[in-house]
Amino acid sequence: MTKLLQWLLGVSLICAAWGLVTFDLLDLRLPPVYREVAWPMPVYLLVVFGCYSLATVGYRVATFNDCEAAAKELQAQIKEAKEDLKRRGLKM
Repeated sequence: MTKLLQWLLGVSLICAAWGLVTFDLLDLRLPPVYREVAWPMPVYLLVVFGCYSLATVGYRVATFNDCEAAAKELQAQIKEAKEDLKRRGLKM
């Protein structure tokens, strides 16, 4: 099962549970407090997902590894390319 299908399954299960509780489709005779809590739940979940996404991106940026060897290799390739272009007659 792909990650997309896992997310879609999870979201559809949450939406189904929300619809059952909010609109009382199964005639469960739930207390009105449950409906009052369930009604704004999608907004809460969206805010929680946004906070989680922001925290994940922030953590990944904070722990991003510097590749000093790759940077030196890239600088050497740039220098080599500039010398090659000068040798071929390109003026910068």
